[in-house]
Amino acid sequence: MIEAKNISKWFDGQRILYDISATFDTGKTNLIIGQSGSGKTVFMKCLIGLLTPEEGSILYDGRRFRSMSDQEKRKLRMEIGVLFQGSALFDNETVLGNVMFPLKMFSNLSHEEQLERAQFCIQRVGLNNADNKYPSEISGGMQKRVAIARAIALNPKYLFCDEPNSGLDPKTSILIDELLSDITHEYNITTIINTHDMNSVLGIGEKIIFINKGHCDWIGNDKTIFRSTSQSLNDFVFASQLFQEVKKFLEREYEAQEGEK
Repeated sequence: MIEAKNISKWFDGQRILYDISATFDTGKTNLIIGQSGSGKTVFMKCLIGLLTPEEGSILYDGRRFRSMSDQEKRKLRMEIGVLFQGSALFDNETVLGNVMFPLKMFSNLSHEEQLERAQFCIQRVGLNNADNKYPSEISGGMQKRVAIARAIALNPKYLFCDEPNSGLDPKTSILIDELLSDITHEYNITTIINTHDMNSVLGIGEKIIFINKGHCDWIGNDKTIFRSTSQSLNDFVFASQLFQEVKKFLEREYEAQEGEK
């Protein structure tokens, strides 16, 4: 579990985050959603430790990040996997080379053990016969799978994903969502996904934190989001005609269920 307590952040005298508190559960897909410029990316960077909040604290399974020594922070970072928005693969490295990179940098495994672990992760994300291909030779969806394999190479306890479906078609996006969900449950990872993709919210939103103008406006899940009384959340969720129709349908279903009780 990761806990954020009263997080506030300023840039050049301008306040970006306002006293945000939230918990991110182990073994669940935890989503941070919000419009562009809402502060969700800044919040995620504070959680990872890339930014230091002026106020508040971050706890990793009870361990307070700001109170850690440099050695303890290095050890914690070994427990963190990150999936970047653009995959951030090395163009001059093969699929296998990309996945082996964190193992070479941060593990004490022998070369044979690194190779075995990397190949296991590549197989786990459903890539076959791709070890020797370069990023330019595979599709965007396959590149994302390589990035996921690299992110889990060190067997992390915590997995951070920044807009994992960015630039992907709807079908591939669903496959990536399902893969992240499966890996989260299989390895009991605390997974935090920064997204504005409503398909992801409805598909894998086991816990959802909605950030609006730097405030935490709502916390719930994919089952409760359509019954929210937060106007800012409703404006965000039901911005499209499609989701307005979905809302009406679910409201009718909910009323029917209540009537049967």
